[in-house]
Parts: sequence; C-alpha cells; structure tokens
Amino acid sequence: MKKIKLMALPILGLLILSSCTSVRVASDYDREADFNAYKTYAFYKTGIDKAEISDLDKKRILKAIETEMTARGFAKSKNPDILVSIFTKERERVDVYNNNFGWGWGWGYGFYNPWIWGGPGFGWGGSNVSTRTEGSLYIDLIDAKKKELIWQGKGEGTLANTKNLEKKEERIREFVSEILQAYPPAIAAN
Repeated sequence: MKKIKLMALPILGLLILSSCTSVRVASDYDREADFNAYKTYAFYKTGIDKAEISDLDKKRILKAIETEMTARGFAKSKNPDILVSIFTKERERVDVYNNNFGWGWGWGYGFYNPWIWGGPGFGWGGSNVSTRTEGSLYIDLIDAKKKELIWQGKGEGTLANTKNLEKKEERIREFVSEILQAYPPAIAAN
C-alpha cells in the first residue's frame, strides 16, 4: 500500500500543476514612439466590436484594462492620446498524456480461478486524451493622432472554470494584468 501512495504523489502533483496554467505573454512596440507623451486613453469601439467573444466577456476585459490603465496613471478621455483595442483568437488544443500508472478492468489472476474476468485492479500503461480551448488576447495601443499601432501585447492561455463567474473574472483580470505588465516598454537609454 505504501508503494501505491508514493506513486500517487507525482500524479497528484502533475494535476495540481496543470490546473495552475499561467498566461504566456509577448509584446512588441514601435521604437520611434515617445511613450512618456501618452497620458490619456479611450477605447477604440470599431476594433473592439470586431472581437469575436461575447459582449459579457468584452465588458469584463475592458473593465480589467480600465483598472490596469488607471493603476499606471492613465486617465480616460474623450480626446485621448492613445486608443485601446482588443482582438481575440481561440483554438481547440488536444493533449495526450501517457500514464505509467493506472487502473481498469480486464483479465487477471483470481484467487479461486486463475484466469477470470476480473474486477478493478491497478496496472501500468494507458493514456489520457483531453481537449481544452486555448485563447489569445491581444491588446493594441494606437496613437490617436497618427492612427498608428505603437504597442501590442499578447496573452495566451486557457480560460478555465468558465462555469464559476468569479473565477472566470479573476482569470480575465490575470490575463490583462500579465499582458500590460510589459507596458510601457523598458526602452534602454542610448
């Protein structure tokens, strides 16, 4: 029994780690832009309307962006320095895990009859296949006067716990926060 407990610990650890998937982020920016000159923002409705997600999720994302922009000292304005737009993509991801330890039904050795159809038992081998939706959220910052993209942040990950609205909103806030950590870009002084 001790051997089974020791073998179950790595499996439990893998399940815990896989449930805490992080947001993978990347960003790009215009090297010519003067990021210190941008103090105000507004949402770019035309771009946001094209995002292929529910209106409720759009509201959640925009609220999270508003919180992050305010925390960075930006003010919302009708005459903004930058326009904020979002874009989303999603894809179905299939993961195949080869397990070294498992259980199941099958032929085996019985106490009364050496070869019988047996009940549940432990064994080696097997695989699990799981599918999940992986999404990408792009946050674009556009110079309002020049109408040019000056910064783009991208976050990729899964939006787990979609049935639990509090956890879903928390995950959206995490996505936005992780993406906007790279803004403004750390431009090395020449």
